[in-house]
Amino acid sequence: MFDTIAPRYDLVNRVMTFGLDRLWRHRTVAALDLSPGSVVVDLACGTGDLCRDLAGAGHIPLGVDLSIGMLGHARTTAPLVQGDGTALPLPDRSVDGVVSGFALRNFVSLPPVFSELARVVRPGGRVALLDVATPANPLLRAGHAVYFGHVVPRIGGLLSDPAAYRYLPRSVAYLPPGDGISALLEAAGFGAVRRQLLSGGITQLITATRKVLS
Repeated sequence: MFDTIAPRYDLVNRVMTFGLDRLWRHRTVAALDLSPGSVVVDLACGTGDLCRDLAGAGHIPLGVDLSIGMLGHARTTAPLVQGDGTALPLPDRSVDGVVSGFALRNFVSLPPVFSELARVVRPGGRVALLDVATPANPLLRAGHAVYFGHVVPRIGGLLSDPAAYRYLPRSVAYLPPGDGISALLEAAGFGAVRRQLLSGGITQLITATRKVLS
């Protein structure tokens, strides 16, 4: 599916978020709070948007994605690797941080992914994970449901693959509600977990620090 939508993936993102995706990615990189020169993995990097933001912040990005189509359409000079988020081709404690943008809902199960992040991130390293959310405000929630559930699939269908963008609203069901992601990160070995809701609660940014090993 992601191979199919790769050619127009960036265009659809810009249109359906009214360009807000750029702001959200900048917030994600800033929330890492790592020194320039840090090695940071962009998990499920897609076409490399976060890789470019990481490089712009002075970090050393490495993109990993399972979709060869996405990697083939990437617009970044960062090293790119085809790989599975549950079996990253990286040594233990080898990176300073990990980011991801709207990828968590595409994993069958999050605990194996978070365990893998805990393996490759050094003690004291950071993760910043961006994904969709459901607004708590009833009025915003109703409007978001209409837009995300009906308008976004139409935009995606016009500009790219209809089936893929019908999947997008349904994929939210794969995310744990509320602080569920935070709890899973803590269970995997992360501390100082913080969940922020952005843009009225339509997106969430979860940050955490890899605990120092005893």
